[in-house]
Amino acid sequence: MAAFSSLGVRPELVAVLQRHGIVEPFPIQADSLPDSLAGRDVLGRGRTGSGKTIAFGLPLVTRLLENPERTRRGRPRALVLVPTRELAVQVNDTLAFLARAVGLKTMTVYGGVSYTPQLRRLEAGVDVVIATPGRLEDLIERGSCDLSAVGITVLDEADLMADMGFMPPVMRLLDQTPSHGQRMLFSATLDSDVRTVVKKYLHDPVEHAVAGEAALDIEHRVFLVDRTTKEAVLTDLVSGAGRSLVFARTKHGAARLAKHLTEAGIPAVELHGNLSQAVRQDNLRSFSRGSVRVLVATDIAARGIHVDDIALVVHADPPNEAKSFVHRSGRTARAGASGIVITLCLREQNRAVKALMAAAGITAARDVVAPGDDLIAGIRGEVAAPPKPVVRPHVPAKTRRPGRHEPGARGGQARAKGRPQRHDSSKSAGSRRGR
Repeated sequence: MAAFSSLGVRPELVAVLQRHGIVEPFPIQADSLPDSLAGRDVLGRGRTGSGKTIAFGLPLVTRLLENPERTRRGRPRALVLVPTRELAVQVNDTLAFLARAVGLKTMTVYGGVSYTPQLRRLEAGVDVVIATPGRLEDLIERGSCDLSAVGITVLDEADLMADMGFMPPVMRLLDQTPSHGQRMLFSATLDSDVRTVVKKYLHDPVEHAVAGEAALDIEHRVFLVDRTTKEAVLTDLVSGAGRSLVFARTKHGAARLAKHLTEAGIPAVELHGNLSQAVRQDNLRSFSRGSVRVLVATDIAARGIHVDDIALVVHADPPNEAKSFVHRSGRTARAGASGIVITLCLREQNRAVKALMAAAGITAARDVVAPGDDLIAGIRGEVAAPPKPVVRPHVPAKTRRPGRHEPGARGGQARAKGRPQRHDSSKSAGSRRGR
């Protein structure tokens, strides 16, 4: 695998990556960086966790360095559009360490929080805005943000934005950016709405794709359980030392399961739309840093959540669609690691779950399971404990700016050097890779 320097990445950015233990590019980075660094429009296809953030972050920062301008209030020079607040925070976590090292400023823009800090940041001037479409349109309508100076635009998780109905505001925002600017779009799939955006807004794009979900090193199993023992089986499953992500169908169900697990002595937090943004960020931060071992979530966490070292995903409530099943399951087996996905299935769900697996192209072993079974103990034994939390590199006081208090969760890009990883045969071992 080529080194970042051989792909055309600037020496100062290579040095920043190395300080964070990132020395070997992921396939999507190695494939796309020569084109994106040359200013080409890029269409990247790959799942969350394939390294897309660094893949678009390096050319974004490079473009700003090659075209130095004084930051002007309310006029960012680069724009990253994302579908969710959590993803905005996590993309900013990754971009910020690159940007700060070369004197650039980033900020997040999303709803569910006060306008005042965002207005102040824009007024002070920033180089890069990472935004959800709705809040960004609000700020533009207020006259607080102008996209006419944007020279590089990124659409991340474009298929999820289409699924959430965001394409109309996305296109309105793209219409406000200069048509000659560089544009990059990253998406796991190319559904009709995404293809429309590609055709209308990307100029002669170079397409780069990485292996899809089916190539992941995931062991799928279906546990046939009785309704009266389902929660006991779940409790038994996630009681090991590893980090587990449990999916519930409803907000109430997620809250109830998180409370049940905590009362059973297994620290768990919930993540769903009924929580305030501050609580959601606190819970995600606790999970990603290892203060709690279990996150119980609705589908809000199925896409755009970057948390590494999730060894076990449990579908406590199977989803209705194969696409949701694949995206939920893809929260494990990230960055070359392996993972286990367990689907809990009641008798009356048996036919629907079989159809779901077939539609997703998944072959899974099926077992009748009760609490305390040896099969559960075997799964627990395969789920290793995550590494100790990594302390962020110290940022000298002179580089800190008053009022910079964006909430953030660990994105995984600053993982410790030398941490053991399990790779499949398509990835080389022994080197750290960028996310």
